[in-house]
This record gives sequence, structure tokens and C-alpha cells, in this order.
Amino acid sequence: MRSNWTLVAAGVKAGLCATAVVEAAWAADGQAAGNSTEEIIVTGTRAAGRTALTSSAPVDVIDAERLDETGYQDLGRALEFAEPSVNFPRAQTTPSSANTRPITLRGLSPDEVLVLVDGKRWHTSAVINTNFAVGRGSAPFDLSTIPISAIDHIEILRDGAAAQYGSDAIAGVINIILKSNDAGGFAESQAGITQAGDGKNIDGAFNQGFALGQGGHITVSGEAGYQENTNRAAVDQRFGRVTYSIGAPEQIDTNLAISAAYPLGGNASELYGNLLASRKDSTSAVTFGVPGTSPLYPNGFQPKVNPLLWDVGSTIGVRGPLAGTITYDLSNTFGYSSADFTVRDTANASLGLASPTTFDAGSATYLEDVTNFTANRPLPELLAGGNLAVGAEYRHEVYQLGRGAPQSFAGSGALGFPGFNPRIPVDNARDAGAGFIDLELKPLAWLTLGGAGRYDHYGDFGGAPTWKATARAEATDWLAFRASASTGFRAPSLQQEFYSSITTVANGANKSLVNVGTFQVGDPVARALGAEPLKPEKSRDYTAGVVVTPSTRFSITADLFRTDIDDRIALSDALSGQAVTAALAGAGIRNVQQVAYFTNALDTRTQGYDITARYAGDIDDETQYNLSLGYERSPTSIRGLAQNSVLPHLALIGVHARTLLTEAQPRDKLTGELTLDHGPYDGVLSVTRYGKYIDAPILDPQSFSAKTIVDLQGSVRVADRVTVTLGILNLGDVYPDKLQEVAIAYKSFGNSFVYGEESPWGTDGRAFFARVRVRL
Repeated sequence: MRSNWTLVAAGVKAGLCATAVVEAAWAADGQAAGNSTEEIIVTGTRAAGRTALTSSAPVDVIDAERLDETGYQDLGRALEFAEPSVNFPRAQTTPSSANTRPITLRGLSPDEVLVLVDGKRWHTSAVINTNFAVGRGSAPFDLSTIPISAIDHIEILRDGAAAQYGSDAIAGVINIILKSNDAGGFAESQAGITQAGDGKNIDGAFNQGFALGQGGHITVSGEAGYQENTNRAAVDQRFGRVTYSIGAPEQIDTNLAISAAYPLGGNASELYGNLLASRKDSTSAVTFGVPGTSPLYPNGFQPKVNPLLWDVGSTIGVRGPLAGTITYDLSNTFGYSSADFTVRDTANASLGLASPTTFDAGSATYLEDVTNFTANRPLPELLAGGNLAVGAEYRHEVYQLGRGAPQSFAGSGALGFPGFNPRIPVDNARDAGAGFIDLELKPLAWLTLGGAGRYDHYGDFGGAPTWKATARAEATDWLAFRASASTGFRAPSLQQEFYSSITTVANGANKSLVNVGTFQVGDPVARALGAEPLKPEKSRDYTAGVVVTPSTRFSITADLFRTDIDDRIALSDALSGQAVTAALAGAGIRNVQQVAYFTNALDTRTQGYDITARYAGDIDDETQYNLSLGYERSPTSIRGLAQNSVLPHLALIGVHARTLLTEAQPRDKLTGELTLDHGPYDGVLSVTRYGKYIDAPILDPQSFSAKTIVDLQGSVRVADRVTVTLGILNLGDVYPDKLQEVAIAYKSFGNSFVYGEESPWGTDGRAFFARVRVRL
């Protein structure tokens, strides 16, 4: 109860502080120009003309310029430094999360945020995170497949929105709006390196628009880049040399994006669409194979997992007037994600000298096809105005696991990543249908009320009704209050229902390597250990906030929120003991020592608050500046923990797994940016403070202290169309706290691990970059 009052007090205090500075803002507004606070949004509302500051729900708008100002070429990293509610965890030695990094919103799981591209549901990755890292058990959206050069702006809805957009939108929505220029563009190249001398990277990007017919466009964007791996492993005290590779993976990326629109006839309808394609060749190191593991490597070996990741997404649709003021939008969106796994520099110890050193470990594929129809009608004649939208959606999903080569899983399997060999073939599909209604009304000129309802029906678990109610009251021209309440749900992903694999991990308790098998919930081994059919997660979300806009160049928002999730899906701990041994023996499985499966493990509560402030000013006629600040606090607590119904003594979710869900992300985060524009010169100073977080590599969790990251860059226009930028990332060369001595001994095998796995900004240290951009 005390914490609830603390949140309320913080929100009231923020509102009072905002009001106190209103007079100063009015006084300074004389020559102000408009800024991003006036941008029209399309996320969180289906009514025309809404901006981020006139919306009934909290929405942040991040434009392409802000993404560039972060200095990062990866969209996930750029968003992390631009938006306080976003985290982009950077696990160092876990292949699934290192090669397909998850993004989180408001401290929840990666699969509890929905990603849209141009307002259409986007597909998740075929790769599921089964490692002990943030996002464990989730199949995230892979934002690295979308080139930053293609993005016009991003709208982030920080509010539950399942009633508006369907499954997954528990934490909110990230809507990526692509560029639609019909002329002009740019080409650029960027190169960088860490102060340690590794992590060398070079990227090239372009954007170009072309006119298409009368009033249409086709816009083409692309990126290609190479990143060298980084390594912050210490000398292995057993051998007197570095044996592990701990850091960012080596990676080659190629991304392409095309968006287009073509007007049809004279009724203002248009044919529109987009195509995004990505190829990522990534290599990350896994558990070190010590001398004696295989006769092929008398001095030991460092296995590497090398997935080749393909991702393709496309939308085609038609929209325009239907009858009177009614408009329609009919579209189909197709998504495809695949990962072909190769394990290199390793061995299958059970094959002795006959073992290959490179293995085809199999593949994972996910496909999604979504057809959506929406009809929209403004209601200017009803009270003080309103808007009504209705629609329907049909979704088809397919998930497949391709078996690896027999030598990859025979006997003990390839060390590091034994090939896929699911006991139950994985080629599964399901269908889902939905209908929704979304209504906004203005009973009075100063009051906006909204309500949405949706019913989703899944072929594998049935129906899920959800609702949402919103309100916005404008107390004055510069002060408004907003609130929302909603229910939500998240269907178990096909990856969670049917994924099956074996991975090799280091067991620090007895300094050995063990194979952990992840089994489908329907597998007899999992059922013998208490697995039950998965249920959808269900959520309740509440927000309340204040918006202060004394001028077009100054704004403050403060929002309280609480999200309760029941039956939250998680991957169990790696279970061991007599019952596990007996279940494996009964199934004839000899190359697995520990077992994990997915389960509706726990009920959680995430509550906190967001505060944002933006100000644009002029120093003189030639010099302008922009200042933005953002703060979010979103701690998560466990309200209930499921018990194993078959083996009550066998804990499903242990200390480490619980910590990853509730405390491994920073409890709070502060972002600030100051930009200065003076003729041909631009400067950007960015500050990001990560609050403390907790990791539990041993049974006694370790708290990692808050750290502040400062980035600095300067640009100069050296010719009419040419701009050169130099930047320093992590100016203070800040690293996370070092692991406690007992933790180092537990998990690192020779004290190779110096830093924890869960550092939100990684362990690369200070880095430098240079960029040249040419306007076309």
C-alpha cells in the first residue's frame, strides 16, 4: 500500500513541478517555432488529427533525426538510448539472445510488446531465447532486420492495447513508420572501433525516393554492415591464457526496405505496400571445451554457433473512401523468419577422432500471414464530435524445426549446440480470427472518452475477449489529464508450445558441462515432470497522467501505470534430480542431464511512472537548441508462483529465473539529450543513466549499481550536400560492476567471466565512430 501512495505522490509532484514552470515557458514563447509535439500520430487512436500530446494514452514520437543522433546503426540500440521505457539487453555469451537481441518495454518481457510496421502487425523471430538471459523463454521481434535509413519516425504507445491490436500488446506497441519520400534521399558510410581495439565496424546506408504516377511514390532504403566481435574475457587461470570469447558477436548484416503507394482512379483510393528483407550472418562463442573433451583438440576448443538468419516481411493493401465519410483499409501482411544453425570449431566427443569439426545443427522457421479489414467513420455530428472504427482480422501461423545432421546429435551431440532432433516432429500451424470496435466521443468540447472491444479466437485454445476505456479532460489550454483501463492477453507462441532442443551449458556447482533438454509440454518426459498445456497470459492495465503544454515548444508529461499479468509464461529452470533422471531413462534419452519446459509459471505486477519533458529554444537567430529529458521507473514483483502439481518438491522457477523476470532489467532509467544547431555545425550530448539491477548467477543474487553513459558527437556541413560527423560512445568508458568472487568461481570456469551477463549497455567500453552523409 505504501508503494502505491509513493507512486501517486510522485505523479502529483511531477504535475506541480510542471505547473510551476509554465509562466517561464509562456514568457519565452514569443519567437518559438513548432516542433515534434505537434506531429500527428496513428498509434493508440483511430481518430484523425491526434498528436502525441492530445492523445488519451501516453505516446512518444521518435523521428529519424533522433535515431541518427544516438550514433548507433542497430535500431534496437538506437531506440534504447532515445526512449526511457525501452531496454535492449545485451547478454554476452548466449547465442539465441546475442544473435537476435530482444527489446522490452516498461520492464516486461520481449513478447509482451507488439511491433507494427506502418500500422500492420509484424512477425516475430523464429529464434527463441532459451538461455539464462533477459527475455528467457520468449521469441522476440528482431528490430535489427529493419534499416534505420528506411524509418520516418517511430510511435511508442506506453499502454496496454490488446483490445485495439490483439495478442502481445500487454506492455504497449512500437509502430515503425517508413519513409514515403517521392524524391531525394541520402547515402552514408559509418565506421567505428572500441578503445580496446576490437569491435571494428563499418556500415553503409542509403535512401532514395521516386515519383510513381500522379501523386504516388516508391521509396527504396538499404543498409549493409560488418561488425567484428568483442571480447572481455579474463585470462583463464587454469591454462594461463584467454579461452573464452565474451562480448558482442561477429556479424554481417544486409537489410533492404521498399515502400510504395499508387493512386487508383478518381475516388482518392490508393494501392500501397512495403517489402522488407534481411540477411544476417552471425557468429557467437559458447562454452569452452577444456583439454581432454575431444582428442581433436588437445589444448581445448571454443565452439561457435553460426546461425544464418533470413527475414522477409511485406504488406499489400488498398485504402480509400467507401461511402460518404466512411473510409476503408484492406490489407494482407506476410512475414517469414528462418535460422539455419551451423556449429563450428567443435566436436562430438562420442565420435572420437571420427568427429567432424563443423556440423549442420538444423533450422527453425516461422511464418505468419495476417489479413485485416478496417472501416472508419468520423462522427462530427454526434455531441462535440467522435470517431467509430470497426474491423476484422484473420491470422495464420506456421512453426517448423528442421532436424540437424545425424552426427550433430548422435551420442553426446556437438558440444555447445547439439543439433535439433525433436522427439516429436515440429511442423505446426494454427489459425486465429478477431473482430473489434473502437469508439471515441467528445461529450463536451473539453472531454474525450474512448472505448474499444475485441474478441480473438485461436484454434488451439479458444476465445479471448478484451476491452479498453480511455478518458482525457482538458482543464485549461495548457493542462490536461488522461487515464485508461484495459484488459489484455497474450497467446502462447507456437515457438513456446513446440520448441525442442538440447544445449550445452556450464554447471558451475560441480565445474562440469551438462546438456539441458528443452521439451515440448506435450512430450511424455515433460508431462512426467509436471508439464501442463499452456494457457494464454491475461493482463489488467491502468494508467493515469497529466499533460502540460504551455507552448508549442515546451511540454511535460507524467503518467502512473500498473500492469498485472496472470499465468505468465516462462521457461522453467533446468530441472535435475532423481525424478528427472528416471523420466529421461524411461524415455531412453542418454545425452541429457537436465530438463526444461514452458509453463504458466507465475503472476506478476509491474507498476511505476514515466516522466518526459521537451523544450526547444533559440540562443540567437543562427543558433537553436533542443533539450529533452525522460525518466521511467518500472519495478516488477511476483504476486503468485505456480507449484508443480505432479512433483511438488521440484521448483519450476528458481532464483535465477525469477530474477531474470523481475529484477535483471534496470529498475529505473533516465535519458537526456541536448542538441545544438549553429549554421553548418551541429552538436549532440546524450546522457543515459541505468538504475541498479540484480543478477543471480549463484543462489545469492548480486546487485549491480547504477551507471551513467555519456555520448557526444559533432557534425559539420563541409559542402552543400556533404556532412561529416565524429562521435564518442560511452565517453566515460563505463563498465558494469565486476562479479563477486564467489560468482566468478561458480559460473566462469577459470575466472574468465569478469562482468555479469545482464549489463544493459554491454561490456564494450568506450567507442569511436565517424560518419559521412551525402544528400542525393
